[in-house]
Amino acid sequence: MSSYFDHAATTPMSQVAIDALNSQILKLGNASSLHTQGRSVRKDVEEARETLARVAGCSPSEIIFTGSGTESNNLAVKGFYWKRNREDSERNIIVISAFEHHAVLDPVEWLEEHEGAHIIQAPVTSDGVIDLEALAQIIEINRNRIALIAVMHSNNEVGTIQPIHEVVELAGDIPVHTDAVQSFGKVTFNFQELGVTSATLSAHKIGGPLGIAVLILQRGIDVTPILHGGGQERDIRSGTLNAPSIVSFAAAADDADRHRAERGERIRELRSYLIDSLRSVIPDIRVNGAVEPSLPGIANLTFPGTESDGLLLLLDAEGIASSTGSACSAGVPRPSHVLLAMGISERDARSSLRFSLGATNTRAEIDHLASVISSVVERARAALARK
Repeated sequence: MSSYFDHAATTPMSQVAIDALNSQILKLGNASSLHTQGRSVRKDVEEARETLARVAGCSPSEIIFTGSGTESNNLAVKGFYWKRNREDSERNIIVISAFEHHAVLDPVEWLEEHEGAHIIQAPVTSDGVIDLEALAQIIEINRNRIALIAVMHSNNEVGTIQPIHEVVELAGDIPVHTDAVQSFGKVTFNFQELGVTSATLSAHKIGGPLGIAVLILQRGIDVTPILHGGGQERDIRSGTLNAPSIVSFAAAADDADRHRAERGERIRELRSYLIDSLRSVIPDIRVNGAVEPSLPGIANLTFPGTESDGLLLLLDAEGIASSTGSACSAGVPRPSHVLLAMGISERDARSSLRFSLGATNTRAEIDHLASVISSVVERARAALARK
């Protein structure tokens, strides 16, 4: 039996998204062309933009299509920094949470190395929530020098949802970007109500296709573009619009929105069942970031006395897909920076796995996992003891 518990990495395309993609991909025309075929494709793109805007709680004109969540985050982080630093060279500070996704963390570090930016990481609590008091102090001390603030809407490794509205209130007139890739379509997300300056969404996390994403950017606000060319998407993201994937993204978003409550409840129940099932055979496991509000489907578990990479491979041999949630550089495994930021020891961070559930998961898959986990953990502990 094959069991897939890595939906936070990517999830299967929904049938409505597949149907939309297959239909649109047969249409000829560049959305920027003025002839009949081009105008027809443009109409489809704009209707998709309106659908995405409705689901995300923003204006259609605030939707900017990109090729990935990573591109959207890079565009926001670098674009805001370049623009604000050019307007005032004293604005060279970027404030981020200590457990941002690498799609935010890495471009910020690039700006530090190449553009003279100064990074301040706001600490997070042991429960996996940004420390608002610490953030307030950071902003109070450095307000006139901060180019932007970036705090993810929900953490991709432990699932905790961050108090973004409070972050925006603390920021005042400082731009706030939020990576909402894991949240959109799974929990309540409304761009306008949050008050953020920009947000990142991605299609393949909610049943849409790979290779299409969105940067929502408030009306009247521009950032310095990364790409230069035909001037598409408010002259902020040039490039021929990927109409088939855009239309498919909108179909997936609409489907996710209509079924969000019922799917979320079912997935949250499965998450509880997974944790209880594993605890019944491995009593000493620990749940990381088990605090509400949280995403319905992420369970980050520490298996003391093991190494996560060994666990991952042993589970894979049993037909079970999960994730370490760690970065790997040049083949050298590293403990999760997310768990380290939460105060979890390096030893325990190296003993943790993320199980992320989606709409296709079943209790039978969890029963399969529970039936093999004792043997897997026993072998992983024995392997570590031999080192």
